[in-house]
Amino acid sequence: MRHTLILVLLALVFPLHAALAIEPGEAVALPPAVTSGGMPLMEALATRLSSREFREDPIPDQLLSDLLWAAWGVSRADGHRTAPSAMNNQEIDIYVVRADGAWRYDATAHALVLVTTQDLRRDAGMQPFVWKAPVNLVYVADYGRMKNLPPGQREHYASADLGFIGQNVYLFCASTGLATVIRGLLNRDAMKGKLGLADDQHVLLSQTVGWPAAE
Repeated sequence: MRHTLILVLLALVFPLHAALAIEPGEAVALPPAVTSGGMPLMEALATRLSSREFREDPIPDQLLSDLLWAAWGVSRADGHRTAPSAMNNQEIDIYVVRADGAWRYDATAHALVLVTTQDLRRDAGMQPFVWKAPVNLVYVADYGRMKNLPPGQREHYASADLGFIGQNVYLFCASTGLATVIRGLLNRDAMKGKLGLADDQHVLLSQTVGWPAAE
């Protein structure tokens, strides 16, 4: 009985993936996203702001699941997402950078795919608050998915598409009491190498997410 109680308590304290032997390239399913409820849109717009002070407390798997779905999840049976993309190229990938490694969000499977077990938070930003925040979303544009656009236009469209996703994150955080800020200061070259990105994949911006620091 005591052994069972200890296992239950461990399951509550540690995320599922922390208890499993996960290798790079393997995926961990996220809990099904809760896609209803939340703060009314107009209130979320009025509440939305950028924060640069975060607690180190982790974000629970369920809340992370809801966040990623709100940001860039599959919202329709035909595969369309919660944010628009030019010609539906869906060229933006979200990498979730945490203390336990970097994970790529697979929206179709609604899962996290382990890329590396390294803590890349110091590459995800140059400001000290980034290094301790529980989650940094690193946005990568894959220009290889944009061959229907002239090369000179791909960055413009990808940047616009990223803006929609970033705003989704802002509104979700406003609705749930999380804090966030989108940033351009990060080590793109180091991140590109450590994530194993191809030549056509480019690190654009990063967005820090966590609990607001206590006042």
